Amino acid sequence: MRRPHIRSVAVAVAVTTAATGLAGTAMAGPDTGAGHSAASADNSAASVVKAARAAAFAHASVTGVAQGDELQAEDVMIDPEGARHVRFTRAHQGMQVLGGDLVVHLTKQLTYAGVTRAADHTVKADAATAAKLSAGQAEQKAATVAKGDAGTAELVVDARDGASALAYQVRVSDSGTAEGGGSRTVVVDAVTGKVRSNTPDSDEFFSPELLDTLRERGEKLDPATGIGSQSAGLTASSASSAAAATRYPSTANGTGKSLFVGSVPLKTTRTARTSYLLKDPTRWGTETRDAKGQELENFARGKKITTTNDVFGNGATTSRNSAAADAQYGVTKTLDFYKKTFGRKGIENNSKGARAMVHFGNKVANAFWDSTCDCMLYGDGDGDMFKKPLVVLDVTGHELTHGVVDATAKLEPTRVDAQGNQYGEPGALNESLADIFGSNVEFFTNNAKDKPDYLIGEKLGLAQKFLRRLDHPSLDKLEGTIDYWSAQAYDAEVHAGSGVSSHAYYLLAEGSGHKTIGGVKYDSPTYDGSTVKGIGRTKATAIFYRALTRYMVSTTDFHDARVATLKAAKDLYGASSNEYQTVNKAWSAVNVTSANTPAARR
Repeated sequence: MRRPHIRSVAVAVAVTTAATGLAGTAMAGPDTGAGHSAASADNSAASVVKAARAAAFAHASVTGVAQGDELQAEDVMIDPEGARHVRFTRAHQGMQVLGGDLVVHLTKQLTYAGVTRAADHTVKADAATAAKLSAGQAEQKAATVAKGDAGTAELVVDARDGASALAYQVRVSDSGTAEGGGSRTVVVDAVTGKVRSNTPDSDEFFSPELLDTLRERGEKLDPATGIGSQSAGLTASSASSAAAATRYPSTANGTGKSLFVGSVPLKTTRTARTSYLLKDPTRWGTETRDAKGQELENFARGKKITTTNDVFGNGATTSRNSAAADAQYGVTKTLDFYKKTFGRKGIENNSKGARAMVHFGNKVANAFWDSTCDCMLYGDGDGDMFKKPLVVLDVTGHELTHGVVDATAKLEPTRVDAQGNQYGEPGALNESLADIFGSNVEFFTNNAKDKPDYLIGEKLGLAQKFLRRLDHPSLDKLEGTIDYWSAQAYDAEVHAGSGVSSHAYYLLAEGSGHKTIGGVKYDSPTYDGSTVKGIGRTKATAIFYRALTRYMVSTTDFHDARVATLKAAKDLYGASSNEYQTVNKAWSAVNVTSANTPAARR
């Protein structure tokens, strides 16, 4: 969820040229008419970046950029209805600025139209000579607090939480404080030596606090899975692909005998007459590998998964490939959801495949999006409380959405405690978006073995029958998820706090009160007793996606998210539309209003 480096400008422009595929939301955008065609040659990604950078400095009083700042473009979004948006990270006097990200908004004519910014102040930091700690001292401190092997310390400016502090950023690998021995990013004040933050580089599906709660309750999660044969013969689909293939490698039509969704079709790569690789050539080479029980954060070290008959798994844990079939199916369906719904080409919208590794670590009871590996990692469970690999479809959709957030707004928690629990509204919004789009992956996939719903983790075997739910979040007693905003939400644990925006999304999509959808009963309350009539999941999802990609930054909180979704609704449907008005009603129904927007907290 938190990628510690900044891409170079050259790389950024190359990536963002492809990122124009973000323009509009194909599933729900209004008819833009012939007058709103794609950008012309002089309105290319490079020219948009140049104009946005110039506009940022020309309007420094509102954008917050200052002399000595450099802006590096990470994303360019060209909307069919006219607007252009450039997402920048910032460097100051050659040092990366943490919490210095911003999005500059332009008109079709490339004139300044506004800004969305993380740091609400001008970044001011002295030159590197002001550091009192050496890089070696910072590395030693980082290694001590994260209990691992420190990499090279890099001088940065920490502009988070209203600061402008000179600091060292250090990546620590093989951390003894991270689940599965993953890496952490530690920021050490270069003047005082204080540890300013110590955050895991992977995002865990289960928080340390939740795992402790489940153990205290003595829960044993052993969700039902399929019962497949110990061996599988050549299927009709693989036989036909074998007969048709004349050159290698070639695309084949394989079969996955998964743990949770039955027998599913998989596009695979035929590498020889009787050799098939679990890699999808039709989805940019998306691949699942086997971590072999090791704590790998390097995909290249994972074992390639091959068969002789293009059948992967047997529907049971007796085959290592069963979990791989679930993972590959979930990853490809998530990619399909984002591409067919929003035109997003891959997790980073750069036409590159996604990657996953199953059998990660030894008795790891979790699943992760790992920004260091840039891939999904799935543990097999601890064999005690969790008895199955965490390769459920909505878990995959949830975790890969963290990758989408990492590639866009980079929402971060405001703090992380010594046990690794995360707190704060931006982190809670990140978890909420992962739940929102994770549930949408289920609706998009519409698999009869995992029927779509607004529940998260309903197939995990929990006593309460789900982990979280969007219609009435506080029914989740495991994490203490909340329905409505209050001042306490600002420092709530992120999974607990996620209920605020998840509830707003559900109300926007389906409305308040009793209803049955797909055989599941829902009853969504409102803070003020109001009645909300939903606009439908398609439009609600379009609004939240546009808000994420255009109007959210690393520090966006719930009140900022309200403004972001209102702007997105205005873009798509107009300021006088029912959709716009319903966005406002949905947020009011969870007690997020313009009237109770907190004063500056920083």
